[in-house]
Amino acid sequence: MEKSFDKNSKSLFITILFLVLINIIGSFFFHRFDLTKDKRYTLSDTSLKIISQIHEPLYIKIYMQGELPAEFKRLQQETKQLLEEFQAYNNNISFEFINPLENEDSSMDNIKQLYIKGLTPVNITVDDRGKQSQAMVFPWAIAYYKNKEINIPLLKNIMGASTTEKVIGSVQHLEYSIADALNKATIDKQKKIAVIKGNGELQDILMAKFLLQIRESYHIGPFTLDSVTKNPISTLDALKKYDLAIIAKPTETFTDAEKQVLDQFIINGGKSLWLIDQVTAEMDSLYNPAGATLAFPKDLGLNDMFFKYGFRINPDIIKDEQGTPIKLATGEQGSATQYQDFNWKFAPLVYSESQHPIVKNLGGIKFDFANPIDTLKNDIKKTVLLTSSKYSKKIGTPVEINLNIVTEETSPNHYINTGNKPLSILLEGKFKSVFENRILPFDQKDYHAIGNPNKMIVISDGDIIKNQLDKNGEPVELGFDQRSGNLYDNKDFMLNCVNYLLDDTGLINIRSKDLDLPLLDKEKVYENYTQTQLLTIGLPLVLLGIFGILSTYIRKKKYSK
Repeated sequence: MEKSFDKNSKSLFITILFLVLINIIGSFFFHRFDLTKDKRYTLSDTSLKIISQIHEPLYIKIYMQGELPAEFKRLQQETKQLLEEFQAYNNNISFEFINPLENEDSSMDNIKQLYIKGLTPVNITVDDRGKQSQAMVFPWAIAYYKNKEINIPLLKNIMGASTTEKVIGSVQHLEYSIADALNKATIDKQKKIAVIKGNGELQDILMAKFLLQIRESYHIGPFTLDSVTKNPISTLDALKKYDLAIIAKPTETFTDAEKQVLDQFIINGGKSLWLIDQVTAEMDSLYNPAGATLAFPKDLGLNDMFFKYGFRINPDIIKDEQGTPIKLATGEQGSATQYQDFNWKFAPLVYSESQHPIVKNLGGIKFDFANPIDTLKNDIKKTVLLTSSKYSKKIGTPVEINLNIVTEETSPNHYINTGNKPLSILLEGKFKSVFENRILPFDQKDYHAIGNPNKMIVISDGDIIKNQLDKNGEPVELGFDQRSGNLYDNKDFMLNCVNYLLDDTGLINIRSKDLDLPLLDKEKVYENYTQTQLLTIGLPLVLLGIFGILSTYIRKKKYSK
């Protein structure tokens, strides 16, 4: 007996010593093991870099606590586990889950405060074995750092998707959402964006949602080209101080002097985002008694410039069977007027098949009267980001656009070898000046004919950046179409374009991270509800009972001797 006790004591001592040694060694090394197949909880290098820049307490409130539908419990769990990963690498990060609806007396005040901060809830229908009920959820978080507050959207609104599909898409973007918010909270703005004015570009209120979003990360300001006439050199010098120029839907022709300023900005390394309509056609002009408008070519004077850079935007409009819905009145006019959804073929719904980080994992993007882009042979690398569907074709202009086209009957035979027209391209390389071997519009001592490596993005539709206005004249979310009630992915696409051009590629790569998130199939569970209960609850109890009986029998047999 004493021998056995000594042996057990020795084994216990060795085990304790081993564990102590392991802990001592572990205190000098730090490593997290991710056993998931898709490495869901392995933070990217970009996230780790952002975390390392947090030198003071950073506090995050997550408003997803309490009685949540099953899908949101999964989102809550994924959020918690990911935040624990962030916290493990920097103990300055702390977080708390809050239920804004917990106290009935203060819940309305809490909801109002969240609304004021821009945190809007989602109302979802909960289906539990055929019984439906409504639930309000706030899928948001707020990061507090020093004197900054940054909203963190946890639920990605995917058009036409079920709640389960939205949760899967949200988990895909979870690391990006958190890392982006921490980056905004901890990093001071450095890069500058010029929004070009002076040639009939979009008004600020029609780009308000986009400008407000990028203002969180970059300095932005309007930059007018009107001063080119009086002092082109000063105008060029001022523009060179910016990192990116956005030219959004100009309607007036550019002079050669204005083009020289933009050209030399690009040649000297300035990034550019072109959103160009080569055809004049507006959706609002269709809502008249005739239900028709004339679409005609637009000359902005930029064709020679674009040709030199290696592309051409054609003065045609894209007609695409994969259009977006439009509501039109049917039947007799008056108080009993009914509205019906029709497929509007001149507003293509574009899904990218490219694996480029700018467009990877994006949902549908809405265009309006888009134009086809041709790429031309030169030394510039060209990447097609977005194209029309294979059931599309270009329509020459001038042409009458009529709402009656919604009743048109077509077949795939009408679109043989006519589709997949480029609508957005990325150009990268050393651009050559449009004024190479030409007389300059104004004297410039430091003129350069060939630039350093640079990049630009071209989109053949200025409306892709345009937000609609509500009845009170306030801007609505970019990508939200009030006529159909659908939300498209225009905002994420535009943000990705800006991030890529300004070399914030790390955050884009996080956003395009692929995850495999298995969720229960509710329909199958409901169909086999009793069987599922027996397997998950009954079977373990039966096995436990059998084990108990066998254990009791063996002990009795052993000690009865």
